[in-house]
Amino acid sequence: MSTRLNPAAVLYAGAKPLPALSACEHYAGKEKLIHKALQLQSELGPIFDITADCEDGAPAGQERQHAEMVASLIGDPANKFGRVGARIHDATHPHWRDDLDIIISGAGRKVAYIVIPKPESMDDVRLQTAALDETCKRHGIEREIPVHVLIETHGALRQAWQIAALPHVESLDFGLMDFVSAHHGAIPATAMRSPGQFDHPLIARAKCEIVAAALGNGIIPSHNVTTEIHDVSVVKSDAQRARKGFGYLRMWSIHPSQILPIVEAMSPSFEDIQQASEILSAAQDASWGPIMLEGKLHDRASYRFYWELLQRAHSTGTVMPDETSNRFFS
Repeated sequence: MSTRLNPAAVLYAGAKPLPALSACEHYAGKEKLIHKALQLQSELGPIFDITADCEDGAPAGQERQHAEMVASLIGDPANKFGRVGARIHDATHPHWRDDLDIIISGAGRKVAYIVIPKPESMDDVRLQTAALDETCKRHGIEREIPVHVLIETHGALRQAWQIAALPHVESLDFGLMDFVSAHHGAIPATAMRSPGQFDHPLIARAKCEIVAAALGNGIIPSHNVTTEIHDVSVVKSDAQRARKGFGYLRMWSIHPSQILPIVEAMSPSFEDIQQASEILSAAQDASWGPIMLEGKLHDRASYRFYWELLQRAHSTGTVMPDETSNRFFS
């Protein structure tokens, strides 16, 4: 008799599944732009996350007012999917603890994640995550709030594997612009955009190391922005190269026009979805034992691959066959 257990219930005994994050993370700093992003998310569904920026998005001298605005919008009913995070200031900035206190006290039950920028080392990440835990405890927030860490310094790249293994961390994000700037002119400005950002050896090395560290620790690697906001074909091409050439599973957006091209490029193809559906359906009917399908042997190792492919398709809003949606995502 077949056992109709959900794949997640049987495929990860003793293993850590990847966090279920959308393929696009949209950054917005100004109140008007965050509102616009929330409206778009309401129309399209939770196929992208929104990061409200308290770092670069906060006018100098108005950090408190800005963080209060961000906390208010995260808690607003317009955030109906609960997929809005916040980027705080880095560990050298005098306001970062206040950022945490304001956001956690005002929206600790709803903030999707906290982004930590510009750490120089694992110790910087530990310092800010420890402060996050203490702030949550002080305000009676019992949930564990995920942390996304921006890798944009030499020290953070050197310790990327240790950072990825820390508690709370569910994503390593590449900060291309600051990383290039940290090389003091040794890397040309052309490496901040395509094709240089993929071809320059030092940048390609950094991208690969971040992906390896993230996936090696069961978390999501997130690709940097593309500066092109008018030609969506360039955005889609960058996202495809990040996904297929480097293994990134998520990418930043800095303009609403970039969101759909990124989501489309990061989504599995219909053919891949169909194949995954057939394999997993047959596996489920066989109580998740080994199967032979079209002359090829499949077992739990390949089942995990195809299950995660279906999860990515689901998180990007890709249309799936009705029987697949009903069977695995009802």
